[in-house]
Amino acid sequence: MPTFLCSACGTSYPPADSPPSACPICDDERQFVPEAGQAWITREKLASRHNIAWRLHEPDLFSIHTVPAFAINQRAFLLRTPHGNVLWDCIALLDEATKEIVQGLGGLSAIAISHPHYYTTMQDWSRAFGHVPIYLHAADREWIMRPAPEIRLWEGDTLEIAPDITLIRLGGHFPGGTVLHWARPHDGAGVLLSGDVIQVAADVRRVSFLWSYPNMMPLPAREVRRIGEALAPWRYDRIYGAFVGKDVKSDAQAVVARSIERYAQLLT
Repeated sequence: MPTFLCSACGTSYPPADSPPSACPICDDERQFVPEAGQAWITREKLASRHNIAWRLHEPDLFSIHTVPAFAINQRAFLLRTPHGNVLWDCIALLDEATKEIVQGLGGLSAIAISHPHYYTTMQDWSRAFGHVPIYLHAADREWIMRPAPEIRLWEGDTLEIAPDITLIRLGGHFPGGTVLHWARPHDGAGVLLSGDVIQVAADVRRVSFLWSYPNMMPLPAREVRRIGEALAPWRYDRIYGAFVGKDVKSDAQAVVARSIERYAQLLT
């Protein structure tokens, strides 16, 4: 039986003869059902129409995204470490070229995902690279549309999944909204992979925070200040966000602090 993917968000569903009647993730106010209605695609059709583009951002940090654009069109990151490689966030497409490239870079030891909009085909990625664990925050368990034994639900505010690689639950966009902190990149300055839990803005000297991005629904100022307090102990110089070009290349901690203050002022 085929595995159907939602064309609007990329979420995969259990194999079935026909697609689901609806996508709960798109029915939620943090996403949307397109005006033309819910549509579906199989993994095979997706692979026949799209490819994966790669980019090296700095030593040991690659991003991947789908071309032409598909669904939300986020990017994922492959982080190489001496203790195994980590896939941060996920995209729906996994093509044969990417399987070869990832294996050539040392395979995967773990997958971690910021929030449910990027769960996509995480199950396929895990199984393609040896059934590696998929770390999701337990607060978002209700949004897992395709259960898999590789999923590891974690609780609390932080989880170190490898030396110097820590998941930090910030909440906000989703209760389990998570960012990844990389303590020792090549220059030792610290990197944050933020998904859109912290959204790098069009002006990459700013970041922002929303409950719903497509529907432009804000978070309360108190919630954004709480996110800032949760991040305060962590040292980082750069942020790589969910979308191509959305990178804060220096002084990222100060960028986050200024953005939080301005956000709170505008909601007061």
